[in-house]
Amino acid sequence: MTDFYVFATGPLAWIAFGIFILGAIYRLVSMYSLAKAKDGSSIAYMSWYYGLRSILVWMVPFKSMGWKSDPLMTVTTFIFHLCFLLVAVFLGAHVVLWDTAFGISIPGLPSQFGDIVSFVALACCAVFAYRRFALPHVKGVTRCQDWFALVLVALPFITGVLAYHQVGSPLVMTTLHVLSGELLIALIPFTRLSHALFVLFTRAYMGSEFGGVRHAHDW
Repeated sequence: MTDFYVFATGPLAWIAFGIFILGAIYRLVSMYSLAKAKDGSSIAYMSWYYGLRSILVWMVPFKSMGWKSDPLMTVTTFIFHLCFLLVAVFLGAHVVLWDTAFGISIPGLPSQFGDIVSFVALACCAVFAYRRFALPHVKGVTRCQDWFALVLVALPFITGVLAYHQVGSPLVMTTLHVLSGELLIALIPFTRLSHALFVLFTRAYMGSEFGGVRHAHDW
């Protein structure tokens, strides 16, 4: 099992990052080609000013009409993404990996704080799941790929919490945590999680169209 853990944290990690990078490039290039083929004129009126304005407004909680219309979703979304960023980048164990793999030294969060943040993130995942079960307008558009993406995001937090609290074999649980994280990274470009790649371009497009063409706010 130790040998497999070494493989998972070494070559397999680089494979996951490689799949993510190549997959991201492929999706971005293919989406650009599709947009150019279907509506090439839209690219001509892309505006840095209106695009950035739209992105910055969208990043402020309750600034846009969409955020105001669903307070629970707004709060949950912002909290979840903040928790994801804190754990993925600043958790002590992850800081060691950043330093080992890329030579990047950043301050780390205390393990206890990371544990609390992980539970908060899982609570947010529970809210996302509740919405898909309970709200008709969300349930009606929910597909299997939506549930798959939610499970994919929740697994690293679940296995991380179990490994931290030493539930079961620490080595096995830590290995599962590593594998779930690598699976998440590798599949981002090919699942619903690809919104992480496209969201800035989508907002920039909307902001450019509404601001530069319609002379109206897109929020």
